[in-house]
Amino acid sequence: MSSEILAVLEYMEKEKGISRPDMIATIENAVKAAAERGGANSEPSEVRVEINPKNGTLQAWTLLKVVESVADTAREIHLDKARLYSENPQIGDMVEREMDPAYLGRIAAKTAEQAIKQRLRQFEKEHIYDEFRDQVGNLVTGTVRRKERGDLIVEVGKAEALLPWREQAPGEDWVPGERIRCLLVKLEQQGRGPELILSRSSLNFVRKLFDMEVSEIADGTVSLAAMAREPGYRTKVCVKSTDPKVDPVGACVGARGGRVKSIVREMNGEKVDIVRWFEDPIEQLVEALKPAVPQNVTLDRDKRRMYFEVKEDDLSVAIGRKGINARLTSRLLGWKLDIGKVVVKEVGFDERKAKAAEGLTSVGIEFEVADRLVAFGLVSPEAFEGVTHTDLVGLGFDDATAQHILEKVSTSSPASDSESS
Repeated sequence: MSSEILAVLEYMEKEKGISRPDMIATIENAVKAAAERGGANSEPSEVRVEINPKNGTLQAWTLLKVVESVADTAREIHLDKARLYSENPQIGDMVEREMDPAYLGRIAAKTAEQAIKQRLRQFEKEHIYDEFRDQVGNLVTGTVRRKERGDLIVEVGKAEALLPWREQAPGEDWVPGERIRCLLVKLEQQGRGPELILSRSSLNFVRKLFDMEVSEIADGTVSLAAMAREPGYRTKVCVKSTDPKVDPVGACVGARGGRVKSIVREMNGEKVDIVRWFEDPIEQLVEALKPAVPQNVTLDRDKRRMYFEVKEDDLSVAIGRKGINARLTSRLLGWKLDIGKVVVKEVGFDERKAKAAEGLTSVGIEFEVADRLVAFGLVSPEAFEGVTHTDLVGLGFDDATAQHILEKVSTSSPASDSESS
């Protein structure tokens, strides 16, 4: 038995990392508990167990109280017999009687294996907790093992982690065997061991991806001033730089878009907008809404509410699909947004006709005559190019009026001006 115990101690120490004193204490406690319970017909007794760490020898002693009259053989011993195990024992003393090695071996064989397995499971749980307790808030990489009612079970190292359905990004579909990167958001100590909770929908998941891909963020030159996200659809990020020579947007985008492409790929194609940060909310609004252009912006600073208008063509861009762009911009700025449409005043035919007539009166033509000319399509002096006296008479003007019209428009035309110069 001693050689078997010694082999177990060496294996657990070298292969599993459980120290020899720890494993010895585990086996001793298991054997002690089993020995104290005794067999089916035995009464419980108090036992002391020792294992020699050098050679694996197992020894055990039953603790008995010295009495004059024995009433409980499992806990008491007569004074005369006590003298066999101790020198000069007295009534009331406790003496130790070594247990039968054969009986002890049978107990150890039954209990040691179970105790070792139990301690190994406990050690693995402790090891998992120690390994991941400092990783909360960081990215971890694992392998999808299975699905359980919408949740994903992910193998991370030697531990199994849970990616709940509510922490998954909409539109993602993972199958067993795929590699997956997640944010470790929580480490809970449960009765069955530590439970690792993962997330891919968290805003901090995107933040950690930027930390990983953009070296300027890691060294503090560039920082993420504000972020807003609709998981699975779009993320908006405001960036700023402490070094005027470093373009924060360019640093995050990377050469040929390499950095942001890596982030988008990790997010399974989710769109990422990177904009420069401005302290002024109106400037920030203009930057965040591009390519839509806000106009007539008014602020209610007390209510942190912002009203602005955009052209009709830009309205769908400003609001975005299902209102996503407007919501993200609002979260990014920390202001509520009221978006309106720029009203373009349409000029009617009569108004355009009157305006054209006024233009002809400016060259000296009477308004009534000008109004008739506009009705015939002659809306400006330039429109009279090629028009003859006969043409005007044909439109119903008398000779004198026709001559007067031609004189006035000819003196105001660019050609006559260049000739006179």
